[in-house]
Amino acid sequence: MTAARPPRPVRPARPADLPGFLALAAEVEHWFGPMVAEPGFHRAVLRAADRGLATVAEDDRGLLGGLLFGPADEGPHHLHWLVVAERARGTGVGRELVGDALRCHVRGPATVEVVTFGPDHPGAVASGARVFYERLGFTPAEAAAPGPEGGSRQVYRLRVD
Repeated sequence: MTAARPPRPVRPARPADLPGFLALAAEVEHWFGPMVAEPGFHRAVLRAADRGLATVAEDDRGLLGGLLFGPADEGPHHLHWLVVAERARGTGVGRELVGDALRCHVRGPATVEVVTFGPDHPGAVASGARVFYERLGFTPAEAAAPGPEGGSRQVYRLRVD
């Protein structure tokens, strides 16, 4: 019998979490393009934290994952950014972060969209992102504009009733 994993606290992000978000971003810049040195990314994290739209999972060693969410103004909700630290991938952290965002911010009927790697992007398999979203019930939709590094992207959608 395998011992149950201890729960990972998921909580709203605070501005003081910016260094943790930057550490997470540094782990995935090779797939997503520059973020750590980009003032726009810093502003997006801080703005989402101020609005209650950023969530983190952490343990005693730091952030295990972070998520930036966008509410539906006139259309779908948007999962803008989700990264799980390499040391925590495959442990349920991403599922917990997305689940928390959906519980806190989405009232059905609604649609949630995320843009992830296209099927031919090297990060599509290595990151497990496409399979991750499909396991959460998202379905592949139309192609999206290429990422800043030039790689293909695709929209995934989730219908929440």
